[in-house]
Amino acid sequence: MKNWGVPVVLVIAGSVLVGCDQVNSAVDTANSAASKASTCTEALGLADLNPLADPAKLKAQAADKEKRLRDLASQVQDKDVKNALVTMAGSYVEVQKERFDDASVVAKWAQRNVQRLDVLRKACF
Repeated sequence: MKNWGVPVVLVIAGSVLVGCDQVNSAVDTANSAASKASTCTEALGLADLNPLADPAKLKAQAADKEKRLRDLASQVQDKDVKNALVTMAGSYVEVQKERFDDASVVAKWAQRNVQRLDVLRKACF
């Protein structure tokens, strides 16, 4: 019977642990990418808003979208995506504060929102 000795056993155990760390890191990276993709998909689906709806309904929808975007931002690790989500959420705060019965206000908000949505798309992909 061959005596392996403590140093050889420690080297083998250390190699296994390093391998486990690499696997764990790869799994974490994959989970982060999946989380980012899932978050982006959901966020991009929230980007619609009908400014011609009843003002009370419009404000309620905007409040819901703001909350959901902030929730998504709190869950994602990617800093660019997080910032884009918080900015998008802020645009729905604007909806709650502005008078959307004026077509020029709607047009300006829509233009700003398209720009914010483009920033989100770029951060996501």
